[in-house]
Amino acid sequence: MRDALAAFGDSPSKINPLVPVDLVIDHSVQVDVSRSPEALERNQAIEFERNYERFAFLKWGATAFDNMLIVPPGSGIVHQVNLEYLARVVFQKDGLLYPDSVVGTDSHTTMIDGLGITGWGVGGIEAEAVMLGNPISMVLPEVIGFKLVGQLSPGATATDLVLTCTTMLRKRVVVGKFVEFYGPGCASLSLADRATIANMSPEYGATMGYFPVDEQSLKYLHQTGRSAEKIRLIEAYLKAQGLFRLYDESQPDPIYSGEEMLLDLSTVVPSLAGPKRPHDHVPLSDVKQDFLKCLSNPVGFKGFGLSETQRTKTSSLEYKGETYTLRNGSVVIASITSCTNTSNPSVMLAAALLAKKAVDRGLRVRPYIKTSLSPGSGVVIHYLEASGLLSAFEKLGFYNAGYGCMTCIGNSGDLDEEVASAINSEDLVVAAVLSGNRNFEGRVHPLTRANYLASPPLCVAYALAGSIEFDFQTEPLGQDREGKDVYLSDIFPSQEELQHYETSYVLPSLFEDCYRNIQGGNARWNQLPITGADIYEWDEKSTYIHKPPFFLSMKREVPLVKSIENAYCLLNLGDSITTDHISPAGKIARGSPAANFLLNSNVLVKDFNTYGARRGNDEIMARGTFANIRLINKLSSKPGPYTLHIPSMVESPIFDAAEKYTTAGIPLIILAGREYGSGSSRDWAAKGPQLLGVKAVIAQSFERIHRSNLVGMGILPLEFLNEESADTLGLNGQEQFTITLTSELGVGDILEIVVSNGKTFFVKSRLDTEVEVEYYRHGGILHYVLRLLSNQPRTV
Repeated sequence: MRDALAAFGDSPSKINPLVPVDLVIDHSVQVDVSRSPEALERNQAIEFERNYERFAFLKWGATAFDNMLIVPPGSGIVHQVNLEYLARVVFQKDGLLYPDSVVGTDSHTTMIDGLGITGWGVGGIEAEAVMLGNPISMVLPEVIGFKLVGQLSPGATATDLVLTCTTMLRKRVVVGKFVEFYGPGCASLSLADRATIANMSPEYGATMGYFPVDEQSLKYLHQTGRSAEKIRLIEAYLKAQGLFRLYDESQPDPIYSGEEMLLDLSTVVPSLAGPKRPHDHVPLSDVKQDFLKCLSNPVGFKGFGLSETQRTKTSSLEYKGETYTLRNGSVVIASITSCTNTSNPSVMLAAALLAKKAVDRGLRVRPYIKTSLSPGSGVVIHYLEASGLLSAFEKLGFYNAGYGCMTCIGNSGDLDEEVASAINSEDLVVAAVLSGNRNFEGRVHPLTRANYLASPPLCVAYALAGSIEFDFQTEPLGQDREGKDVYLSDIFPSQEELQHYETSYVLPSLFEDCYRNIQGGNARWNQLPITGADIYEWDEKSTYIHKPPFFLSMKREVPLVKSIENAYCLLNLGDSITTDHISPAGKIARGSPAANFLLNSNVLVKDFNTYGARRGNDEIMARGTFANIRLINKLSSKPGPYTLHIPSMVESPIFDAAEKYTTAGIPLIILAGREYGSGSSRDWAAKGPQLLGVKAVIAQSFERIHRSNLVGMGILPLEFLNEESADTLGLNGQEQFTITLTSELGVGDILEIVVSNGKTFFVKSRLDTEVEVEYYRHGGILHYVLRLLSNQPRTV
């Protein structure tokens, strides 16, 4: 943007944050090394080696821009760092007090709603505009009241609760709505429990999952080392404003604009979610039978479509001198990961105590299972060490692998070659169990087709069991040294034990020590060179940082709105297409367009890194768009990143087909079903399609953040009317489409689409506000902001 403004003859320094910006680097570290005391150090060293250029670029930004705080790699996950340290709750500036609020470039920014702070995720495109002083625009949302009563039963955790809530709320369709939790049950939930529930707002579809500030909030602020003076100020201000919640029946229940829901916490049972979506809730007691059904069910969200012969296949694994048998359901990854759960001392201590009791009884984890522990902040390791529980984790292979998102975002690293070969030899449906928040197909690891979300103690339990096809009620985890069967119930910690450990070891001093030098505590970061130039000096040979093309042809004048004429369909997709399908963050597969580009740029296969690490290079990200190996495109005869180039009727990689259309000057659209763009707030899921030449997406419904990102990149989101879809309209995606647009384009217009087969149908424009219409007219939100900042804006 600074380059573009300079090209207009304007001062590049106008591109500068006008609001406080905190940037936490947490997405780049991978589980390259696990089950080793050297895992943390080696993974951090590899992270810096791989990402040197990216980190140097970010450090340039720290000096080139004002009002920006950068938290270096190895410090933790942004949402946990925000919760434990950065969040103010109440701002004090120029003699004025006002409530804290935040927008973040990750969908799980909502975690802070658990602390009573208004916050949600936006795409990076919209965030840049906010940094430059642009307001957030939105349709006034309905507020859903979710009443909680009772208390969690012994053995049930906050993870079980959030997976239950996620399923309940997904069924109610709360996309674009606020959810506020209230009722006497809230008083029994710790702040960390609430943060877990708020964190998964994107998974249940809501813009926010909000808990008002109350006594538990103040208790947490004290626990995390905030000053007594600051806590008193927060309490006094919020009480004076009527924003402080009491659960003593002195306040009436709020009145909500939307529907109200009810959950008795005592009905929550230990649970998992999977095997392919976070809202597919399965009680722990049903997991074994549910998985067996999934194996034979037709291919879908709850099915793998295996024949009877395929279901009984096994594969022999020779590993470190021992022979093991892999079969469908074998656990090959068990990861305690993600801010969703590692921010919660109760579930982390439960996992550690379970591990200790397992070790004491002589139980072990099979050595081929890739176990890892990746806490969201250093505080976790501090209290685990202080309590003497960290060693129990390590004895089961759960060594600290790094402070970052890691397995939760697909940075799970490679499986050992012997394990990968055994899986591939029989095409087994093996499993990953993780304490993350997403388990979409192809996200966790390309070889784990069944992926289950679970609490940290259940991650340990499944690592011990070694298989998803396991009934904890009737099957022992193993035998102790006396040959006695050991069941999960024998080693699961009690509430009294958990309370003792949390009270004794999760102390304010740990948080104060951990965050005292958060900005300068990374030696590798401190050694990075600093340049003071206002405009970044691009290196054309770099495969990490490349000057993007988004502003290259931009003119000062606002372009005319033009119809989209005779567009071909690039992809014809079904329901629940996630941003992981659209723009994967994981490994770059050999033989893919992105891999070929890197090879042609003299990058070795071992240095490919991930799509997530290559987001600074548009050439790679365009080639990685729709590069998910599990993508189902109705225009392709096989799953994966392929499509039909309709003029030639030749199937090819999606990028190659898009290039042919672009060369011929043919615009493109995408057809899709419900919940298009669910999942991460990944702005490349909009940038990538724009680079491929996509002008519009026609879907049955959109997830909130992705719809906004499409508008932000100048792609028109259109919604089928009256429960119609491509299928009900008899469209196979091989037609051409003309979408009539005029200069009168407005909010929520009903638009006509003429199809080359003679059919006509109507759609609703999902430009939801006047400012979004303006963004679209300008070709995207950043073009709008640039013209606004330019000295000579004019319209033709």
